[in-house]
Amino acid sequence: MMTRCLVSVLLLLITPLISYATTALKTEQVNTALSEPNADAQITTQLFALEKQYGGRIGMSFINTHNNSVLSYRANERFPFASTFKVMAVAAILKKSESDNGLLNKRVVYTEQQVNNSGYAPITSKHIQTGMTINALCAAALKYSDNTAVNLLIEQLGGPNKITAFARSINDKHFNLTRLEPKLNLVYPGESQDTTTPAAMTSSLKKLILGNALAKTQRQKLKNWLIDNTTGDTKIRASVPNSWIVGDKTGSGRFGATNDIAIIWPQNSEPLILSIYYVQKEIDAKHNNQLIQEITTNVLNIMRPIP
Repeated sequence: MMTRCLVSVLLLLITPLISYATTALKTEQVNTALSEPNADAQITTQLFALEKQYGGRIGMSFINTHNNSVLSYRANERFPFASTFKVMAVAAILKKSESDNGLLNKRVVYTEQQVNNSGYAPITSKHIQTGMTINALCAAALKYSDNTAVNLLIEQLGGPNKITAFARSINDKHFNLTRLEPKLNLVYPGESQDTTTPAAMTSSLKKLILGNALAKTQRQKLKNWLIDNTTGDTKIRASVPNSWIVGDKTGSGRFGATNDIAIIWPQNSEPLILSIYYVQKEIDAKHNNQLIQEITTNVLNIMRPIP
């Protein structure tokens, strides 16, 4: 009887310490051994303080693939994904290209009206007369966050529900794309349309870039486009040493939604995966890239890469 009591007490003491780590990726077997004692308590304290300082709600999910240690904060809560969804859209196209050899070389023509309706088209606006190949549209969507490009890719696949279906095929149960750009960037509190969870996105990013969700050639394309992203210099990348390689996709929307998801390759260590989502209470709230930098710094200070 005494032994049973001691075991019960120990379980009660241990459970709170591992709860954040085990909820982030319930569908995978994860080694929750952390590289820093009390890591979950530290990050919870720090990110709670940042929420108090800046207002709004933070979601964060992190994996160190060296030992599959995880760190999370509100990782299973829904957040508007804004343009971070473009990773999933391009991945769905790449998946289709595995069985359609000519898909990426297919040229898509579009109108000036489509460009204007998308709200942001730094690359597609230059090629209205000639159109663009699907390969080029993928690059424009990820490297420059071109809205027309991703809308055309979604059209090629048959609509937003096809992107969500692809997410389900890699066991992402939370990704939920329902609209095109730019309408998807307005998500009211409590809505599930055009949202995801930080844990789901981190897990999916791991499968897409480091796993076998895509064939090797397609996986390499996705990786290179993320590394060549031009929109992330003031977010996660700003808090990562210059000698490390970063591939990321940013996003921003109404209610001050400010997001960044990244694969990080430290020198002499295995990749790190980090997803950060932030949303505020006022519909016209300003975006906060500085907060993304601070969260990244806090995470990396706690979860130091293990060579």
